[in-house]
Amino acid sequence: MIGKRTLLAMAFFAVLVSTETGRAQEITVAAASDLQFAFQEVATRFQHDRGMSVKLIFGSSGNFFTQIQNGAPFDLFFSADSEYPKRLETAGLAEPGTIYEYAVGKIVLWAPKESKLDLSRGLAVLLDESVKKIAIANPEHAPYGRAAVAALQHEKIYENVHSKFVLGENISQTASFVASGSAEIGIVALSLALAPSMRERGRYVEIPSDDYPPIRQAAVLLKSSKQKASAQQFLDYVKSRAIVELLKTYGFSLPQGNAPQ
Repeated sequence: MIGKRTLLAMAFFAVLVSTETGRAQEITVAAASDLQFAFQEVATRFQHDRGMSVKLIFGSSGNFFTQIQNGAPFDLFFSADSEYPKRLETAGLAEPGTIYEYAVGKIVLWAPKESKLDLSRGLAVLLDESVKKIAIANPEHAPYGRAAVAALQHEKIYENVHSKFVLGENISQTASFVASGSAEIGIVALSLALAPSMRERGRYVEIPSDDYPPIRQAAVLLKSSKQKASAQQFLDYVKSRAIVELLKTYGFSLPQGNAPQ
């Protein structure tokens, strides 16, 4: 007959194993800040469907690239471009063959609802005398910032407006600058403009995609990951038709040649 102490010990051991298993199943994902709203929903669905939790950390792709080079403990990296994952693979810091282009992003002009600026003028509205500050993501390490600069150069107004820039550390901070009144207008990700909180507070107009190089966004599984199987499951989940359709509602499109699984 099993004694009371033995039963208590077994119960404690079961709780300990369950706790450690739960921890082992949690993966940490470094994600570009344009994914802030979309990926919160993706992570919730993944946990519901697969029983594994996802810790999301949002920021600029360039900063994540540097952190990963310095040993940051991420399992997956979802970049706002494809170059950073490729460079990590070349450097031997990513699992070979795991790079996946999961989306093409878009940029928009965004202003608060109460703004009198005529967004239908497109980028030319930035020349308006009432515009004193323009928020863009820092092009040094944010792909969306580089896209904004390219669009302004394409329209030949970069030299006229660059002195008005307020640089966000990432595209999410860039949007918050405009929403808070630190800038009259900004060039932000369409995915943020479509998020409920932003949609209620402002209005936007898309910048023609021909004005800037395609923002091809890619993910990669990191060599340092201690949860490679779980991380691969999440990456495969993002490739599923249901998640591809979800990302479309946030303004992302799937790169040509990629089909939902």
